[in-house]
Amino acid sequence: MGNNIVQGTAGKIEINARRLMERLETLAQFGQNNHGGMDRPLGSIADEASRQWLQSCWQNELGLEVTLDAMANMWGSQKDINIEAFKHKKPIVMGSHSDTVPDGGKYDGALGVLMATEVVQTLLENKAALQHPLQLINFTGEEPNDYGVSTLGSKVLCGRWGQKEIDSFSHSVTGEPLTKALARLGGAPENVESARLPEGFAAAFLECHIEQGRHLYDSHQAVAAVSAITGIYRETIVVKGEANHAGTTLYKHRRDALAAAAEVILAVEDLLKKPQLEGVAVTVGHVEVSPNASNIIPGEVRLSLDLRTADPQKRQEALLILGSSIAYIAKRRGVEIKRNLQLNQSEIPMDAEVIAAMCEAAAGRSNPARQLVSMAGHDAANMARLVPAGMLFVQSTGGYSHCPKEHTRKEEITIAAQVLLDTVLLLDRRLS
Repeated sequence: MGNNIVQGTAGKIEINARRLMERLETLAQFGQNNHGGMDRPLGSIADEASRQWLQSCWQNELGLEVTLDAMANMWGSQKDINIEAFKHKKPIVMGSHSDTVPDGGKYDGALGVLMATEVVQTLLENKAALQHPLQLINFTGEEPNDYGVSTLGSKVLCGRWGQKEIDSFSHSVTGEPLTKALARLGGAPENVESARLPEGFAAAFLECHIEQGRHLYDSHQAVAAVSAITGIYRETIVVKGEANHAGTTLYKHRRDALAAAAEVILAVEDLLKKPQLEGVAVTVGHVEVSPNASNIIPGEVRLSLDLRTADPQKRQEALLILGSSIAYIAKRRGVEIKRNLQLNQSEIPMDAEVIAAMCEAAAGRSNPARQLVSMAGHDAANMARLVPAGMLFVQSTGGYSHCPKEHTRKEEITIAAQVLLDTVLLLDRRLS
């Protein structure tokens, strides 16, 4: 099909790469710290200022009508839409988030928002004869933050959270209620339920995001369609041994909880080496030792377990193998090991028609029609509960993300923006 996929009444449509990169650099000025990282968490001064800049951009440079819902999700819509011209079609929505993790990078989320902005502006400038109106969104609070929330705005949009949940959170350092932060950002936290969207409110939702891994980097490819967003399983593992004197207790009398916990951690790591569990990511990232003193044998250790995969059968197999290993460790070392489930979130497949359009658009720009699983959570997982949703991955240089080293080259960004635009044109013709 080649580049014919972008042929229409406006002819061949090309994005403005220079404008996109300039906006990316401008947005990176909000919250940049002294060593090049980004500090723009939910509710911060940098978060507020960046949102004001983006709102001005959408209003003054794209001519969009900008509104904030009760969760302060920012929406940009075309003004004065002639309903007859669109034959009552629902919008194609695009976007991501502009907040960051502490000392994060300038591409995660921000690139997706600005790439969607560029696609919409380019289509409007070229007076593309679309059948669906276009809409932009900048989600509130996608990243984990000191309020103890993540994918905040989209959780409410799809109905996973409501007023009760929003009223229960506060800042871990300042104590500020989450509702107050949302009000500062322009939301209406006393009326959270009003932000909830009905199923099928849009024709499709599209999000572009850096891969946050190195599959594309290692294969020298620019983009890939996301086939599914990983399921996330989390539990707390508590190892109970016996605290005793570090100097006087012989080995045969020891029930060292930390030594047993170390074996559990290695058993977790061993799952990553098993060929039949390819595509499973499992991590122990948090450890608490009690009493945590240099002259006392540890009596209790608490571990976090994070297991991710888009294959439920592999998740089950990994947990069975781990369970067998833990039982063996507990028996051999004479300790008690308890496991407490914290989260069991299913994988979310992306829409097949959206995936097909992304793959065709990529091939039309001389890129392999590749699919990857997202091993990180994203707002698109929540939006997929409401409408056909898809994600486009763009290469992360070196696989870095959530750190100052996060980077994506202009060349890959330009390709991804073109593929996103071409995907919109394809879906515009195909979606009912």
